[in-house]
Amino acid sequence: MNGRTLSMGKFVLMVVGVMGVFAAPFSAQATKPELKGKFEILKDEPSTHQPGKVKVIEFADFYCPHCHHFEETGVPLLQKEFGNKVEITMVGFPVIPGKLPTPFDMHEQAKLMGKGDRMKEILFRTIHKDKVDGVLDRSIRSLLIKEAGLDVTAFEAGLESGKPAKLFEEGRRWGERIKVSSTPSLLLDGNIKVDGANMTPENVITIVRSILEADAKK
Repeated sequence: MNGRTLSMGKFVLMVVGVMGVFAAPFSAQATKPELKGKFEILKDEPSTHQPGKVKVIEFADFYCPHCHHFEETGVPLLQKEFGNKVEITMVGFPVIPGKLPTPFDMHEQAKLMGKGDRMKEILFRTIHKDKVDGVLDRSIRSLLIKEAGLDVTAFEAGLESGKPAKLFEEGRRWGERIKVSSTPSLLLDGNIKVDGANMTPENVITIVRSILEADAKK
């Protein structure tokens, strides 16, 4: 009788132990927030996520028509949907050969002077709507700089310092490191890469919303 009771006790312990082995992963999985949408997690890149905000790095080429389209449609959709809960910053990443880097340098200098987004808008319009995709000489630059509300002399001095060109090169190397192969491509919160066929406004909105919803549940 005692032997049978002992055996039953061992059986119960074994069952409980087996249940524990299977239950633990499911419990952990249930409490872990899962992101929605189509994306790639870059394991070698650290997350820069701050609760309640999604930082969006947009790798784009000023000469790329797809980048221009995303600027006119995708970016406004994200801003309308999430407001100040998204922070969008463009990093220049040239993919179209034979083009001068002047727009990228101008964008970086405008960033340094607090007008990066305005200059980005002006440069995309100038290249794709005004069809000025050749040499942006000093006279053309002056008009664009004034339109952005910046001092021409200070802006040109900044360009000549070489700092904007260095920042552009650092951004290009960053894109190469994470294997950006087409533009536009996005990097959300430092390590969530969205590119290629996944670069649709609907998919990006789905991903960003799921990040913010996960924050709200914490």
